[in-house]
Amino acid sequence: MARRSSKARRRPKARPQGVLELNAQGFGFVKTAEGEFFIPASKVNGAFPGDLVEVSRLSSSDSRSSHTTPARRPTARVTKVLMRSRDTFIGRYEIAEPFGIVVPEDPAIPYDIFTLRRDAPQVQEGDVVEVQILEFPTRSSAATGRIVRVLGSEDDVDIAIDLIIAEHQFETEFSEAALEEAQQAKLDTDEAIAQGYRDLTQEFIFTIDPVDARDFDDAVSLELEGENYRLGVHIADVSRFVSFGTSLDLDARRRATSVYLVDRVIPMLPEQLSNNLCSLVPAQNRCTVSVEALISSQGKVLSYEVFPSVIKSSARLSYDQVQALLDAHKTNASLEEIHQAMQACEVPHGSIPLSLLTIEKLESRIVSLDVLAKVLFERRKKDGCMDFDRVEAKVRLDADHRPVEICYRRKTDATELIEEAMILANHLVAEWLLGKNLPCVFRVHDVPDAEALRSLYGVLREFPLFKDVDKHLFCDGNPQMLQEILHRVEGHPLQELVNTLLLRAMKRAVYRVDQDPHYGLALDTYCHFTSPIRRYPDLLVHRMIKEGYFGRSESFEAQKNALPWMAEHSSEMERKAEKAARQSQLVKIVEYMEAYIGTTFDGVISQVSTFGVTVRLENTALGSVPIEELGDEYFSFDPARHLLSGVSTGRVYRLGQRLRVVLVAAYPRGRRLAFKLAPEERHDSRLSYATDRWI
Repeated sequence: MARRSSKARRRPKARPQGVLELNAQGFGFVKTAEGEFFIPASKVNGAFPGDLVEVSRLSSSDSRSSHTTPARRPTARVTKVLMRSRDTFIGRYEIAEPFGIVVPEDPAIPYDIFTLRRDAPQVQEGDVVEVQILEFPTRSSAATGRIVRVLGSEDDVDIAIDLIIAEHQFETEFSEAALEEAQQAKLDTDEAIAQGYRDLTQEFIFTIDPVDARDFDDAVSLELEGENYRLGVHIADVSRFVSFGTSLDLDARRRATSVYLVDRVIPMLPEQLSNNLCSLVPAQNRCTVSVEALISSQGKVLSYEVFPSVIKSSARLSYDQVQALLDAHKTNASLEEIHQAMQACEVPHGSIPLSLLTIEKLESRIVSLDVLAKVLFERRKKDGCMDFDRVEAKVRLDADHRPVEICYRRKTDATELIEEAMILANHLVAEWLLGKNLPCVFRVHDVPDAEALRSLYGVLREFPLFKDVDKHLFCDGNPQMLQEILHRVEGHPLQELVNTLLLRAMKRAVYRVDQDPHYGLALDTYCHFTSPIRRYPDLLVHRMIKEGYFGRSESFEAQKNALPWMAEHSSEMERKAEKAARQSQLVKIVEYMEAYIGTTFDGVISQVSTFGVTVRLENTALGSVPIEELGDEYFSFDPARHLLSGVSTGRVYRLGQRLRVVLVAAYPRGRRLAFKLAPEERHDSRLSYATDRWI
């Protein structure tokens, strides 16, 4: 009989796993439970950015690399791709008979993808295409694929925006059935009133929107009752035209949101509804769902109602016009002078001429609404709401979609008075649905992650302005402490950076069917109700209001059961839409900056990584300075303090540091700028390099 071995068979040790990040130089990093590993370009082994990979640590003799600047991290190679992040990519088509070669748009993808010319003979040199990979690259073979579709020529003015749409797979065409339903939709406000809608057509109601808005889904009214305010918020009744389970509903459900790109809008609903029947255009009867609240002079809601209604807007105003009215009022201007100030603003789309009588009615109500908004905000502020004041860049385009100017938007009294009215309406509707024991898609914002705040605390302590910040209060997410941080940087050059860093530490607000507080707004209950033309969750909330007002419908249970996945899907599509909107603005900012290649700019370091630094210019444009451009020495990256330090000179690059840079290249389709240090920066070798150059 053979003797059994006394030694148990060893199980192979599990190798670290994580998501691969690659940069344009070909090397990358993998963050794992065991720590972060540096992956040389030669050790990527067919993996793509975003892939879940398994890595194996290399010995010092195996880890030779020409790149010497990343932070000191263990070097590893990719041993296995566990899960591909995607199998379709966008790239430029090049002909090399008998092949067609797709060069990926993403510079971090180090592989060309080979296709057969005979499979797509219609594709031309320089076309931008979507390709599906059939075989991923190995050590001995290249990546192969097939052409899925042609997006356009690389010379097309709009190709960069088309790439964004393709990347996020947004639907740009409505189904024929949905379009037919939209065309057949009819507006009969008399019928609505007979069904129980409240007739508010004699009340003075008006809309305030951006000057170029095409769909007006919210209107407001305000009357004084002694020392109290009666505020009305009136929202387009989209649910009257888009019933649960119809083709219109299914199309809107998949899209979940309108997508606002720099040069176009991809609407959630067909134009026949969004810009016509549902839009609260002036002087036309429209069906709405209203919230009316009686509010004390201290901002306390004394009573409120939620009900369907019919309104007729008396005026369509832009934010600029409202701000002009408020500014003129502060100078005790006459009605004629207020009228002139408003007329000096750009005429908003869809407006009608304003008489002096209308101006008089608007002045009293808008001034009172401004006062009320400030009271409501201060009340929320005492409860701990967050108030981020960030500059928003918007690129103005000419008729050919070419950038001509970068404009900047900040909060104004005009925007805030509408914002506060909408926040209150959303809060009251959520309370109303809870009170009637009806389901709701809540808007939830969780408390910031303590680990993220601890990391941010270490960064803020690098700035003298925050040396005395209480660590425990800050890391616990104490609202008053975070408010104090925001207050300290008001009007300070650090304001934009600190606002950005705090926002990064916050969790994203999401849609859920379970009621939880909204941390950022300091409200126990909140939902989205005020934009059903462009947000699907708002439409869901409107349907539940109808269920509560008119009684349970036959589809109530089906609607209720569908809410959880609809909420999750809407959260995901919202993230995609917001990212695409930012990307489209970046495309045009980079296009605008192409004319300034070779120009020196003053900027601020807004991000530090092992790859180098990101610099933000005054016009909000972002560009990178690669680590090899920072100096001829080894730089060590401190992730806790977000700084790079040169081991030879002591030169330091950190968040908030001013830096003079030269624009060397602009890549619109890649949405990035490339900088190098200005000569005076490269030759400055002072050990105190960063410390005395902070903003």
